[in-house]
Amino acid sequence: MTSIPGNEKQTRRIEARAQSRLPWGKKTKSALFAFFGIAVAVIGLLVLDHLSSGISIHDVKQSIHAIPGSVLLTALFFTFVSFAAVALYDVVAVETIAPGRVPYHISAMAGGAGYAISNALGFSLLTGGALRYRVYAAEGIDIADIGRIIGTSWMAIWFAFTILIAVALVIDPSRIPWLFSFGPVLDQLIGILVLFAVAVLLYWLSRRERTLNIGRLSVRLPSSQGALLQILAGLVDVAAAAATLYVLLPAGSVNSIPAFALVYVVAVALGIISHAPGGIGAFEATIVAGLGLGQNPDAIAALVAYRVIYTLIPFLMAIAGFVVSEALRRRHLIAGPTISAVRMFEPLIPPLSAGIAFLGGIVLLISAVIPDLHHRLEMLADILPLPFLEMSHLGASFVGLALLIVARGLARRLWRAWFLALILFSLGAIFALSKAFAWEEALMLALMAGTLLLFRDSFYRKPLGEHFSLSWGWLASVGTTAFSILWLGLFAYRHVEYANQLWWEFAWDAQASRFLRVSVLILTFLAAITINTIINGVGRGKLRAQPIPEQVPDLVAMSPSASDALALLGDKRFLMDPQGKGFVMYARSGGSLVSMGEPVGSDDVIADLAWAFRGLADRTGTRTVFYGVGPERLPLFLDMGLTALKLGEVARVDLSDFSLEGSKRQPLRYAARRLEKEGISFEILPKGQTADIMDELRAVSDAWLEMKSGSEKRFSLGSFENAYLSHFDIAVLRKEGAIVAFANVWRGAGNQEIAVDLMRHVPDASSVIMDGLFANLLMAAKGEGYRWFNLGAAPLSGLSDSHLASRWNRIGSFIYRRGAEFYRFDGLRAFKDKFGPKWTPYYLICPPGLATPRSLIDATNLVSGSPFEVFKR
Repeated sequence: MTSIPGNEKQTRRIEARAQSRLPWGKKTKSALFAFFGIAVAVIGLLVLDHLSSGISIHDVKQSIHAIPGSVLLTALFFTFVSFAAVALYDVVAVETIAPGRVPYHISAMAGGAGYAISNALGFSLLTGGALRYRVYAAEGIDIADIGRIIGTSWMAIWFAFTILIAVALVIDPSRIPWLFSFGPVLDQLIGILVLFAVAVLLYWLSRRERTLNIGRLSVRLPSSQGALLQILAGLVDVAAAAATLYVLLPAGSVNSIPAFALVYVVAVALGIISHAPGGIGAFEATIVAGLGLGQNPDAIAALVAYRVIYTLIPFLMAIAGFVVSEALRRRHLIAGPTISAVRMFEPLIPPLSAGIAFLGGIVLLISAVIPDLHHRLEMLADILPLPFLEMSHLGASFVGLALLIVARGLARRLWRAWFLALILFSLGAIFALSKAFAWEEALMLALMAGTLLLFRDSFYRKPLGEHFSLSWGWLASVGTTAFSILWLGLFAYRHVEYANQLWWEFAWDAQASRFLRVSVLILTFLAAITINTIINGVGRGKLRAQPIPEQVPDLVAMSPSASDALALLGDKRFLMDPQGKGFVMYARSGGSLVSMGEPVGSDDVIADLAWAFRGLADRTGTRTVFYGVGPERLPLFLDMGLTALKLGEVARVDLSDFSLEGSKRQPLRYAARRLEKEGISFEILPKGQTADIMDELRAVSDAWLEMKSGSEKRFSLGSFENAYLSHFDIAVLRKEGAIVAFANVWRGAGNQEIAVDLMRHVPDASSVIMDGLFANLLMAAKGEGYRWFNLGAAPLSGLSDSHLASRWNRIGSFIYRRGAEFYRFDGLRAFKDKFGPKWTPYYLICPPGLATPRSLIDATNLVSGSPFEVFKR
């Protein structure tokens, strides 16, 4: 058996440990959640296919044309009522949580327009909660109250679902579908108990103002009048939405109104789980199966009409509202309430544009898989050769699926996604004309492109080089949409008997063959995107070597802060001052740009550099994060709209009065003398000699890593790199001429501060090796005339555990006191306290609200990949 050298064994162990730290659990859960949603949609489509096996697409078209105009108008009326009730959810929720702080028309539009967009896109793409967050945050509502508003609003619809189910169980328990029935008597008893519980709740709320406490979270509950209004709004919403479908269904298809209401509620819930836009597929299958409407083309036609009336038309109305709002803004004719409307609409432009692209993709894909009109194909046959038609079909399907994917970039305000969407819309319009002379589709795609042009100012972000990958939620939505459209194609051509030669049949009337080839293209493209997401999905990224601008070493040498030497590590990018007077060193992690400390440079450029970094993060669609900054410039970061999380405290020893004398320094004196007795000597070698001892240093470093069962840290700490260490003097401890411990020395300008970075020793070194090393280093630094010795940070030290403190402080304080099994936080502080330091807080600066925990996770992954290592220095 081939032996593996010691260093290679160690390298493999380190790599294995690093791999074990990848957040596979989180990634796997996200993937399973996405695939579960796709599975629900696929099962729904299979059920729908089985139940409608005797229906042809021609029958459905005839049934759609046969729907009376009066029925369509009635369905439109109920849709209006439903969305008016949705708008009322938010009005009541805002007045309960933040009374008088948001105008009624803003909260109403946030509820109505937000639901129209999220209902069309699917909840996994852009939830109503995220949309409301952007609107209410712009109105000055803090994150806690926004969460309460969203929770109160969502509670209304789920109360409505619950009450409708209970009413159905009470009124007509004998006709409850098999899906829910426990027997008429038990069903009726359950319904009565549920209604009684709701009545008790309303009575309880009527007694006085109530607050719901869940741990440390408190939510102010609405009054009995407010709760009743919310419940009534929810009942009106769900009842009107169900009535929209009810009036469209053929006469005699519903035998029991309560049973129909129950099936409708279940269908909506399954649609949400499936991730598909509007729950398409799962919703239809539940309605058809629950009501026994299989083999009825009029029922399928009613479901199609319902989709157009309840999902598509409200979405198009939201688009129209945005277009009018943007046009008014550009003409500077806004005044009064219109200003508020525009302010509310602007944050919703990205998700709206994503919806436009998604809708355009669906239009192209549906057009590519259903039969084209024969008389239009005959017209094209006189103008274009057959290969143009075949390529146009493939091109249209490719463009359609590409638009579904590009929609994610539009939601993130990416300029390249906006530009690519315009190109795709233009190509889609061309392909629509050349594949079937579908001028209606071409006109719709052209109008969509024009709408995106109108919104061009909202798409300015240009992300730094990053792997392309879809989130699992977005992939689930794309996947369910694609499978639904492929099922539609199978439904349209179910009368065509399969034969192998269909794949190679090229003719003007060979539409089934074109569908088969399009299906392969869609499935192949979808598989490629899935594989890419698995490979390039979110995980612990690797910091790549970066070039160091030529001005950086000189700026580091002129900086009084010793830790600015991290700029020489070669793992960071740089944002340079135009005059070369300063820089920001940073790296990309997840959805954040993380700066290592404050900007480096003269005082007159630091504020400008900080704002420039803030602008860079905004343009690249990432969060602004400053890791490890002191308290001096907190006002600057607060002015940027960022928040500060205290990570702990930094220990700095005042060398002007430091000595090894006195009872408090007795352990340090003992350590220094013990090293002398053991024959261990101390010296600081100039950086010119570092190259000569590099091999010895690496041997010590490898042995230390093996002893610690760890791997090199990064970003906020140096790592053993020859080029990096060659910049510094090296403090070494020798025994019998061999190096047994070392530390590279960071020196601040003007003898202001000195610090050490890598501190490593061999496993069998003296038990007081680190105390002795620091004692010698501090005395040497004092002898050289330095003012401060920076001992680094004590994570989570100094955080308040008062019940009035922020949640972050209370959590951090709890970890500090109870987290000894993970990391000896108190031990690290006790070690540094031996030197009598002055403690100064240090912070993580990041966006507030929902972005705060994500920023913290990104910084954690960047520094080391371990949840606690983010606090180390």
